[in-house]
Amino acid sequence: MNRQSRPPAAFSKVSLKSQTVIPREIREQLGLKPGDTLRYRMTEVGVVLDKATEDGDDPFVAFSEWRSEADEKAYGGL
Repeated sequence: MNRQSRPPAAFSKVSLKSQTVIPREIREQLGLKPGDTLRYRMTEVGVVLDKATEDGDDPFVAFSEWRSEADEKAYGGL
């Protein structure tokens, strides 16, 4: 039989405060460090968890010229 091999699964439990510990092998593969942001995305087959980029999914990241303090004050609440 020609079975496709998958990486071994890693597991963790959710606490009463909805917290969980990311298994070491996952942290190492993602290169996670304290303070990093994680991104959760729902797919048809389940949840995808990955390390978010600094700008995340911000569609306006290309407009960095509009990121001054004055712009943030003027338009930050929109």
